[in-house]
Amino acid sequence: MAKTRIQFVCQNCGTVHTRWAGKCDACGEWNTLVEEGTSGGIGGGPTGMRSPRKGRPVALTTLSGEIEDAPRIASGIGELDRATGGGFVRGSALLVGGDPGIGKSTLLTQAAAALAARGHRIVYVSGEEAVAQIRLRAQRLGVANSAVELAAETNVEDILATIAEGKRPDLMILDSIQTLWTDMADSAPGTVTQVRAAAQAIIRYAKSTGAAVVLVGHVTKEGQIAGPRVVEHMVDAVLYFEGEGGHHYRILRTVKNRFGPTDEIGVFEMSDKGLREVSNPSELFLGERHAKSPGAAVFAGMEGTRPVLVEIQALVAPSPLGTPRRAVVGWDSPRLAMILAVLEAHCGVRFATHDVYLNVAGGYRISEPAADLAVAAALLSSLTGLALPADCVYFGEISLSGAIRPVAHAQQRLKEAEKLGFGQAVLPPGSEELTGGIGVGSFQPATLTDLVVRIAGSLRRREED
Repeated sequence: MAKTRIQFVCQNCGTVHTRWAGKCDACGEWNTLVEEGTSGGIGGGPTGMRSPRKGRPVALTTLSGEIEDAPRIASGIGELDRATGGGFVRGSALLVGGDPGIGKSTLLTQAAAALAARGHRIVYVSGEEAVAQIRLRAQRLGVANSAVELAAETNVEDILATIAEGKRPDLMILDSIQTLWTDMADSAPGTVTQVRAAAQAIIRYAKSTGAAVVLVGHVTKEGQIAGPRVVEHMVDAVLYFEGEGGHHYRILRTVKNRFGPTDEIGVFEMSDKGLREVSNPSELFLGERHAKSPGAAVFAGMEGTRPVLVEIQALVAPSPLGTPRRAVVGWDSPRLAMILAVLEAHCGVRFATHDVYLNVAGGYRISEPAADLAVAAALLSSLTGLALPADCVYFGEISLSGAIRPVAHAQQRLKEAEKLGFGQAVLPPGSEELTGGIGVGSFQPATLTDLVVRIAGSLRRREED
């Protein structure tokens, strides 16, 4: 009998090492190498201990042809369908990640009930909860009478054998991928080998039968889906369910989608009856706004095809420290340092003796460079103690030379602001043609200095009065 060769697999990136080491050479993480045998590990496969079989030819076809079923299965939950690009694609695999207790199982239970009510066969398999626990959640959500088929199982072969009986399911939900294990791998559930092998078996079933599959993944403390990153490459779409514990809203963010846009979001509000759709998230993020407070500016941003208005708050205070603090929540810290440097170098505004705190209201996170102008306006407002106009929105990218560069979808941003009652806008010059509304009389500074002069002029007029 051949001796089983031992290898060490990184549980973060999946790289195989021949010997143990404290640090993975590929991803740089410490203490992530776990000993595994090659008989059922990466590179082993089902024929790892036998001579390889001869390949069999497969049928080739063309791009044109008949499609058996409708390409998508719409759940009827608007925010979920928006994030997925219009619904679940038949034969696709979707990975949903999020912090523990954020509401992943709640969202998928509601989606399963909504699809079952439309006549689809839905199978919900849980590896973390018993059937009785799932039924308790369904009763709390008011969907206990839905025709969703439940099972509590962790073995992949048993799951596939169970759903093979009867009609093919339209959607299968597996909660979670880290709890599944397959007979083809010898390592413990949750390891790289088991997660990859289980995901391969499930995805192979989805592609061959046309059933849509949703996999739930745990999230590490760094905010990434636990397990090998290769699983994200194997699936067709990756969604992150985000939210802060102190806030009642949740954001379903698309980070990968082979069948739709990759920058869409769906917004939900958590309650004791489950998740409720938020059709207008701008009202949610601006709900507790204090219009007369200095240091607050409203940013008109874009999330995919959806315009979102959110308040950016800044606090500039004298610092007793030799090195002032720079604290940022919801934005990029290096980008704040760049805006402060541009204000000092090109506008003569000094922050060297001040602490700077920046916060995006509501726990929302912004990754768009168009927020530069709103951040600069909030910083200037806090430094001068002058409140910005309550009915004004800001958006625009600031370059290192101090010039304000145009951004895309200016007309959509202005329409959203006008719909919420805003009457003024500060935006870059040279934006796309603005027709009607608040864009006609908007202030369009060419450089950041023009914005500083405008705010300083308002302060001077107030002092004269």
